[in-house]
Amino acid sequence: MAGFLAAGPPAAAADADLVRNGGFEAGLDGWSCSGGSGATVTTPVHGGSSALRATPAGQDNARCSQTVTVKPDSTYTLGAWVQGAYVYLGASGTGTTDVSAWTQTPGAWKQLTATFRTGPSTTSVTVYTHGWYGQPAHVTDDLTLVGPDPGGPGQPQLPAAPTGLTASATSPTSVALTWSAVPGATSYTVHRDGAAPLSVTSASAAVTGLAAATTHTFRVSAVNAAGASPQSAPASVTTPGGGGGGGGLPAHALVGYLHASFANGSGYVRMADVPASWDVINLAFGEPTSVTSGDIRFRLCPVAECPNVESAAEFKAAIKAKQAAGKKVLISIGGQNGQVQLASTAARDTFVSSVSNIIDEYGLNGLDIDFEGHSLSLATGDNDFRAPTTPVVVNLISAVKTLKAKYGPDFVLTMAPETFFVQLGYQYYGSGTWGGQDPRAGAYLPVIHALRDDLTLLHVQDYNSGSIMGLDNQYHSMGGADFHIAMTDMLLTGFPVAGNTARVFPALRPDQVAIGLPATTNAGNGHTAPAEVNKALNCLTKKTDCGTYQTHGTWPGLRGLMTWSINWDRFGGWEFSRNFDGYYGG
Repeated sequence: MAGFLAAGPPAAAADADLVRNGGFEAGLDGWSCSGGSGATVTTPVHGGSSALRATPAGQDNARCSQTVTVKPDSTYTLGAWVQGAYVYLGASGTGTTDVSAWTQTPGAWKQLTATFRTGPSTTSVTVYTHGWYGQPAHVTDDLTLVGPDPGGPGQPQLPAAPTGLTASATSPTSVALTWSAVPGATSYTVHRDGAAPLSVTSASAAVTGLAAATTHTFRVSAVNAAGASPQSAPASVTTPGGGGGGGGLPAHALVGYLHASFANGSGYVRMADVPASWDVINLAFGEPTSVTSGDIRFRLCPVAECPNVESAAEFKAAIKAKQAAGKKVLISIGGQNGQVQLASTAARDTFVSSVSNIIDEYGLNGLDIDFEGHSLSLATGDNDFRAPTTPVVVNLISAVKTLKAKYGPDFVLTMAPETFFVQLGYQYYGSGTWGGQDPRAGAYLPVIHALRDDLTLLHVQDYNSGSIMGLDNQYHSMGGADFHIAMTDMLLTGFPVAGNTARVFPALRPDQVAIGLPATTNAGNGHTAPAEVNKALNCLTKKTDCGTYQTHGTWPGLRGLMTWSINWDRFGGWEFSRNFDGYYGG
């Protein structure tokens, strides 16, 4: 009939791009990247002014993802522009068949696309991009997910930003956070100073492993199936000062090794002749009678090797004089030639008794652990630094705890691992999930972690080292300020071990950290000129002279410097210690 129109089918929901910040113009807002692997760059870009650059490291393939709200039983097309080899784009949790696409060839920008249909009850999917193990960084831009906009009643909406965030320090290394619950939120993400985000399910969080005497800033976002809210207003708190085992050190300390049992080319230095600049004097070395005995012995340098060596009585009297002047004198165990493997409980117990004998005989303040070479390695399957199972690691931790309990709170405990045993753990840990890696990689991490509350100083040897990847996912090489900045930033920020964000090695306090360097070019590979040493200190304590590396904080409480060795510094005209005194006004 004229005047009447037949009604057609209802209009389909308009297609829309549902990805939040797919062009990365707002940094990584809305995105989560494994192991801190992602960052935004301004070149190269496909569109706009920013793109995502993600770098695989160790067992981490640099996966960046976002959860997106979708409409059930609907068709969606995922797309992105990428550069790099073995770059993947995909969607998971579709409720039907998950999809992915990838490109093998590096070079010009390439477009990846994949289409899928959601299941009848699917309301969210995860879209992601990642690279491949051992490959260089890849770049992603203009990532889209186009399809029906879920919208409408009953569909999840982004929660509001949390309000009322408060932060209070509960210890030198811990902070309690609270905020007002957000309607519709199913979880919350806590953001701190560039550290890995912390996910919690209630409107409060306990953050641990923080640096003491340091200001920390927190923000919180609310999360549900629709995604993450904008971040809350910031809340800052300064943690109180704290000390590990053995207080009594100056705010900025100079640590040196004294060749007490040998001379080598640097010559012998009598204890009484060690200048007052040195705050901690490590006697090198106590060594085992055999690799696995645990029986540690120390003797003064033989007269035939060191004609000017003092008598035992003179040596002990000089130690007492140093201590009366406020200095700490420790026995250092191990060294380059002193392999120590506490593979049995018998060796552990012998270690405790023999080290105690040395401490008691010479009236020492504590212990320095300088296990190198093959002293520490991780058994196959020992993959969690928080709960080690390897006997040589477990027994060392137990032995040191026994010594600490015996000598009490004034016992000074220091460690001097190589970068291979600490910072390399950011990429590799032990033999790895699939085996085949060097089992020594990161092997000091469980020792440091288990003893962190007793640890006075960690001074990693930033020398005789290969290139090591920093938290910027770039490799850094020894010899300049950049290496010391990047390596120290890792200790003071914390890092996911082997790229596993569920296993983060917590930051040490700045008063627990000193930078280890060779005193002269003769003392070891990686000698750093005084001007470069000062640049590293400026960057870490003042955030100036940082060069291209961006630290994750500023730590004026950084304890100081360690060097190999006092003897080599004398050989070099005391350049190292004089530079330290000049910098800190000593």
